[in-house]
Amino acid sequence: MNDEDLSLTSAESAPPERTAEAALRPRRLEEFVGQKVVRDQLSLVLDAALARGRAPEHVLLSGPPGLGKTTLAMIIAAELGAPLRITSGPAIQHAGDLAAILSSLEEGEVLFLDEIHRLARPAEEMLYIAMEDFRVDVIVGKGVGATSIPLDLPPFTVVGATTRAGLLPAPLRDRFGFIGHLDFYDAEELREVVRRSAARLEIELEDAASIEIASRSRGTPRIANRLLRRVRDWAQVRGTGRLDLDAAKEALRVYEVDERGLDRLDRAVLSALCGRFAGGPVGLSTLAVAVGEEVETVETMIEPYLVREGFLLRTPRGRAAAPAAWTHLGLAPPEGPEGVAPMLGRF
Repeated sequence: MNDEDLSLTSAESAPPERTAEAALRPRRLEEFVGQKVVRDQLSLVLDAALARGRAPEHVLLSGPPGLGKTTLAMIIAAELGAPLRITSGPAIQHAGDLAAILSSLEEGEVLFLDEIHRLARPAEEMLYIAMEDFRVDVIVGKGVGATSIPLDLPPFTVVGATTRAGLLPAPLRDRFGFIGHLDFYDAEELREVVRRSAARLEIELEDAASIEIASRSRGTPRIANRLLRRVRDWAQVRGTGRLDLDAAKEALRVYEVDERGLDRLDRAVLSALCGRFAGGPVGLSTLAVAVGEEVETVETMIEPYLVREGFLLRTPRGRAAAPAAWTHLGLAPPEGPEGVAPMLGRF
């Protein structure tokens, strides 16, 4: 593992889509749209640390994908005027990997650990000591001849990001001085995200088109920015070049994003649930196999939005289709003793 793997990928080596996404990220906390409570709390933490001339306490950010956890980590480093080191839990397979990262940190540096809940257990235990005592114990040798050499570390700040905060062990979670939970965005906040992104991309975007894109973005800025770029592509290739309401609707029809923000995979999950399993309940793993996706993909990327929008129900017996799912697919809910209403009553 080298420094290039752990640092922010340069614009020259990044894929075009990732480079475009990075260009849309706000640079400062005052530019960040939405998440007002987290922004205010985080601003207080950073301002206090700067006033004391010390590194701020460690920060944990949790919430669904695409809401801005990585962006906030970058903003924290920018606000502090500190270097940023980026890595992820799955990339750290051994405690030695983490020791190499920690021992190379500079004073005041920000270490961003994405998917921190997926850290290997030996690395977790090493991180406990490093976060609390700014020390790492390096083991030299093996067996009875092994020797532990303590290595002092300069003060630094860990910013952890997780989509599954419940999987973090309590000893690790307790070492974060600030824990912020990011929620889905409302329509007006997403409109502001789309407008700002259009300005950065030097796109002339009509208000009606920004409303249409925001309404289909599932409460997620990352999706809003992606849809904006796809609408731009359609307008450039098949339209007049103007990003108006007609262009937005036609582009989103091509990319199979419907009026409620459901894409092909969302509808496949609902279709399997209503069609193959008569509305459920059905186990998550069975549902994932039915649509040809990994369980984690269905659980973290698809299910939260379907539950929030009232299409899907999580029950002790498995996942079940809500009446809104049948209606959205243009299907009639089952009737009789095994119909939707009696079935919901048992849950």
